[in-house]
Amino acid sequence: MSEKPVDSLSESEAASELKRLAEEIAEHDRRYHTEDAPTITDAEYDALTRRNLAIEDRFPSLVREDSPSRRVGSPPAEGFAKVRHAVPMLSLAKAYTDQDVTDFIERGRRFFDRDKDLDIAFTAEPKIDGLSASLRYEGGVFVQGATRGDGAVGEDITANLRTIADIPKHLKGSGWPDVIEIRGEVYMTYAEFEALKQRSAAAGGQDYVNPRNTAAGSLRQKDPSVTASRNLKFFAYAWGYTTSDPAPTQYGSVQKFAEWGFKISPLMVRAKSVEELVAHYHLIEEQRSSLGYDIDGVVYKVDQLELQRRWGFVTGEPRWAVAHKFPAEQAMTTVQRIDIQVGRTGTLAPVARLAPVTVGGVVVENVTLHNEDYIKGLDSTGQPIRDGIDVRIGDTVVIQRAGDVIPQIVSVVIDKRPADAVPYEFPHSCPICGSPATREINEKTGKEDSRRRCTGELICPAQAVEGLRHFVSRGALDIEGLGAENIDLFFNAGLIKTAADIFTLRDRRPAVTKALAERREEQARQREAASGKTRKNVRSVEERNYEGLDKLFAAIDSRREPELDRFIFALGIRHIGETTAAVLARTFSTIEELIRVGKETAKAADPHIVFPSINGIGDTVIGALRDFFGNERNDDVLDALLAQVHPKPYIVDVSADSEVAGKTIVFTGTLEKMTRPEAKAMAERLGAKVAGSVSAKTDLVVAGPGAGSKLKLATELGIEVIDEDAWLVRIGKA
Repeated sequence: MSEKPVDSLSESEAASELKRLAEEIAEHDRRYHTEDAPTITDAEYDALTRRNLAIEDRFPSLVREDSPSRRVGSPPAEGFAKVRHAVPMLSLAKAYTDQDVTDFIERGRRFFDRDKDLDIAFTAEPKIDGLSASLRYEGGVFVQGATRGDGAVGEDITANLRTIADIPKHLKGSGWPDVIEIRGEVYMTYAEFEALKQRSAAAGGQDYVNPRNTAAGSLRQKDPSVTASRNLKFFAYAWGYTTSDPAPTQYGSVQKFAEWGFKISPLMVRAKSVEELVAHYHLIEEQRSSLGYDIDGVVYKVDQLELQRRWGFVTGEPRWAVAHKFPAEQAMTTVQRIDIQVGRTGTLAPVARLAPVTVGGVVVENVTLHNEDYIKGLDSTGQPIRDGIDVRIGDTVVIQRAGDVIPQIVSVVIDKRPADAVPYEFPHSCPICGSPATREINEKTGKEDSRRRCTGELICPAQAVEGLRHFVSRGALDIEGLGAENIDLFFNAGLIKTAADIFTLRDRRPAVTKALAERREEQARQREAASGKTRKNVRSVEERNYEGLDKLFAAIDSRREPELDRFIFALGIRHIGETTAAVLARTFSTIEELIRVGKETAKAADPHIVFPSINGIGDTVIGALRDFFGNERNDDVLDALLAQVHPKPYIVDVSADSEVAGKTIVFTGTLEKMTRPEAKAMAERLGAKVAGSVSAKTDLVVAGPGAGSKLKLATELGIEVIDEDAWLVRIGKA
């Protein structure tokens, strides 16, 4: 559906697509703003947001409360005090072509069309690629600094911001307001970034990806001395709350910042026409590689503050400003070899190893080739890309860093192809565990998936960590205290290789304690290397007393008899989500019966003869079960797990006088006496169907505190609404 044109979407398809986009964009926001570790390009992110807006424009009644169009950034990271911005820190609309800029100017002129003699001016300045910060000054004294966060609430990083030389502790000159929040961008220069990488490499520390993420991570250090050692910079370009305007115009206000002691961009200009703005954009673009720091576009703003106020805002962004993004920078290099990496979900991911080349101030040596069709010169629909030219070892290729983050191949220079270059043969078996690597058939389209996956699942080391993380996750066994960080630690220490090992951790308490101690020591050494400080009176590993281990072991033991549907979901079988796991649990009742049918189905020439016809279970799921239970190397792993864990039989308790059997129920808001998965499982065992959204087919809504749009819609449709206590009374569990 993500490839289906917006104009072709039905209302139900649009609702599903908006839900998918809201979840996907929120995850990318978290990775970018909170973790400083984006996994897609700016262009790919922008494509997602544009599709979301296009669907909302066509179906305004479907706009979600968690819509990306209503959100800026990501919630503040844990570990810092929260700061609520008096004036929200908004994002900017984006322009990608000169025509987009013309459209922006024309919208402004039409808005102010009644004032025929109005002389509208604009400012243009580089868009610094760093971390936005807001600095509050009272009586000219810096009193508080915060990140943007989600636009409304940021993180209090005052102590870290005080270490940046470009941020004055006291404003210079005169004429500043009694209270003003100066806003700008914290960034790291290329020179400082390279110096940090060298220091870290010499100390055996972490590898840093790019200046933007490194600057953001440096600002979120708990120890301000670490921030100070990074030599961060700051450009001021805007303001939030203020008791009086710095000047009547945007340009004049920023010049005031310079008088008060701030660094401002020397490339900021005032212009009157589209031609002037675009000319300055291209001038900055030409100078980009020589600036010594990252920029990713040029920002245009209406200059007169009074006109800014009149033109106003749309949700999440001002109408009077736009960011004109740069196209990705390009460079030419050669493919030296192609390696296959196995992802944590079993995907065989080809990576081209390149002759090192500098692109946008960063040395690029690797680029993803996505899948075997991409190498052949085909997209996911079988249509040609790169003019249908395949990628071969020895080829000369043009690469670009899309969004200045993730490099990609733009084209192959066929005239430079070596005479002995041959088409690349993609492996059909996993290079890690040797299991067959297959391309699944989409039962709806009948086409092969473009990705080839290892079928090793439980026995493939490359998939082990992700599988273990999934096993203990909230929707699965939900083992408190055994999150991703500890899973990684215990796996790398050899303490956990399969899920069964989790339940024997208590027997290896000394080794667990040692692993935790060594991690803490390594983290301390890295902080020392980054800050240049040395600890004193350090206790030995043996002297450290780690609290919480008994709590962790107790949490593990409490999951030895999980609900059957949660256990099936926890196994991480391809295409088996929470809903499908519940269907399988209801159908087979015990894990032993599911295993028996799964193994017989795997052996059968025609799986439909053995596997029962189940509503909602199609060939894709049956095929996944065949692969899982047909792989004999999974048997030992599953047997060892079932020696430690005993899933409860799934019993549907539908009495003759059940009030909820056959009804469709929606849970919304916060449940205080049970988790959402527990409530769902309870309802399904009583014969009810649990839906994720309210419709005319909904029979009952159980609403807890914080219920929003679902409760509102239920009220409008006249659907019965009860609270959690009434629900427990109705099902006889009060």
